[in-house]
Amino acid sequence: MTDGIPAETPLPAPVDIPYGFARTHGVVIAPGDDGSWLATLREGSDPAVLIEVKRYLASPLRVANASVADFDRLLSDHYAVDSSAAGLAGSLDGSDIDLSLPSAEDLLDSADDAPAIRLINAIIAEAVRQGVSDIHIEPYESGLVVRMRADGVLREHLRMPPHVAPVVVSRIKVMARLDIAERRVPQDGRIALTLAGKAIDVRVSTLPSRAGERVVLRILDKDTAGIDFDVLGLSGEADRILREALAEPNGIILVTGPTGSGKTTTLYAALKQLNDGQRNILTVEDPVEYAVDGVGQTQVNAKVGLDFAAGLRAILRQDPDVVMVGEIRDRETADIAVQASLTGHLVLSTVHTNDAVGAITRLKDLKVEPFLLASTLRAVIAQRLVRKLCDHCREPVQADNSIAAMLGLDIGTVIWRPKGCEQCGQTGYKGRIGVFEAIKVDETVRRYIYAGGDEAMIARHAFLKAPTLASSARAMVAKGLTTAEEAIRVARREDVDA
Repeated sequence: MTDGIPAETPLPAPVDIPYGFARTHGVVIAPGDDGSWLATLREGSDPAVLIEVKRYLASPLRVANASVADFDRLLSDHYAVDSSAAGLAGSLDGSDIDLSLPSAEDLLDSADDAPAIRLINAIIAEAVRQGVSDIHIEPYESGLVVRMRADGVLREHLRMPPHVAPVVVSRIKVMARLDIAERRVPQDGRIALTLAGKAIDVRVSTLPSRAGERVVLRILDKDTAGIDFDVLGLSGEADRILREALAEPNGIILVTGPTGSGKTTTLYAALKQLNDGQRNILTVEDPVEYAVDGVGQTQVNAKVGLDFAAGLRAILRQDPDVVMVGEIRDRETADIAVQASLTGHLVLSTVHTNDAVGAITRLKDLKVEPFLLASTLRAVIAQRLVRKLCDHCREPVQADNSIAAMLGLDIGTVIWRPKGCEQCGQTGYKGRIGVFEAIKVDETVRRYIYAGGDEAMIARHAFLKAPTLASSARAMVAKGLTTAEEAIRVARREDVDA
């Protein structure tokens, strides 16, 4: 044995040395085409480790250096799981259940041989590697189906025998510290994991169903909490409107859109902009998605009567400068938010409406007085997420009559369409980007709100210079960032035809 590597064990490819050894000593090896091995050494690592690796391989060794960040990415990609999850699933039976709670260790460093544990680890690790946002574990009489949502699209990833379902669900519930004996009511929990040194939060939700308990795992990458405006896709007039509203000392800023449109990410980007150490920033969320240093975050708890309204009332007694409310969904929360803005606080929140103008109507429906709304509202941002075309395989095509008419383009205009390659998993898309429209509440809009003006009147003035969702989506198609189909999907038909 040489420094923790068993010399008598042959190296399996492509994972050549134990992950724990590779991470500790900062070296990753990969086989070359000429029979030699390439060793990538992390910056700052002791080169003496290469002597032990070369002795273990007993073959020529080429060496490359990598920065810490590049090495971490290489380590994660090199040791990411493969399609062996299906084989693990097939080996499971009732005797393989191991419900011991693991310590907070790296998934890739786990040496536990229990198939149930290795299967869950493999599924989560592969999901993180592929940038998956949600993992759906769905039991049916015919079997257990695992589906993953990447870039907003849900696809089947794995199908297992039906007897695997209780094993997998029980293991996940133990990891999330849920009651494994309770199968009649929904439960919610969290799992804190690391993958190749990267902190990952997994939000767990269980739901009783006819064939067993369904489980949805929401994967929260903590790096997203520090996202910048530039990454969101904000540009031009929408970017200017939001930045000017955030510079105001008080008022209400609303972000609106359907579930899964990235509203929370936009709010966290706004909080990062404001989090300069000179402001007291407090939030009340359901649930707290990401932990942010320098921001006081409170999670609602209906069991003890802590809803948005009660949480908002409480944090207003904590001398805040900036307040973020996860969602304004009832009259009481809306009234408290308005009063908070009137007393000198900057309030950020979300509302579920289809467009920016609809948020004004929604607050009126919640019985907020028009004169209060006119004096406190600073800006409304509406957003959607569209899938980005893969830069490696997108291909140009001329817009036909129907597409050109829908997008207001000239017939024959060059647009781009997906093709599919290894880089994007044959989907033609890789990642998502935000499409925005923004309303600045200026004096004219205030008069319209105070006088009870309808949505069309407010929209005509608000979008004289600022782009709508439809025009923003059309601009992204023209730039080759997304497809015509994606642009049409996120905009209402009447907006597209306008």
